Amino acid sequence: MASSDLQGMYQELILDHSRTPHGFGLRDAVPSQSHQLNPTCGDEITLQVHTAADGTVEAIAWEGHGCAISQASASLFAELVEGLPVADVEHRIAVFREAMRSRGRIAPDPELLGDAAALGGVSKYVARVKCAMLGWVAAEDALRKLP
Repeated sequence: MASSDLQGMYQELILDHSRTPHGFGLRDAVPSQSHQLNPTCGDEITLQVHTAADGTVEAIAWEGHGCAISQASASLFAELVEGLPVADVEHRIAVFREAMRSRGRIAPDPELLGDAAALGGVSKYVARVKCAMLGWVAAEDALRKLP
């Protein structure tokens, strides 16, 4: 597959997730929640982490507004981590952060990040990295607040 075809596929995936986001809609029961704002562009996310008794992430629920990248990234995160142990989620957040801060030098690992690897191209645009990281930062903060 040519790189332009792959880039087009990734763009379509991001647009699909921003139009029909996974995990969108906050729940009444709030075990752990974080609200994050990107003051540079005004994107906002409130994200809840719901865990099961066995220490796995049962669900990610979130609401927000902003650009397609921030909304798609939160959706991709929610889809990726449901059912994973908290430690695995924390590891994936660290791997994603490293790729996003690499300015394109580190390609996101699709084995660890699934479809969220499609956001790899964002790392070349410093101003957009905060957009892609917003939901992941909210999740990291919410995980720290877990009882």
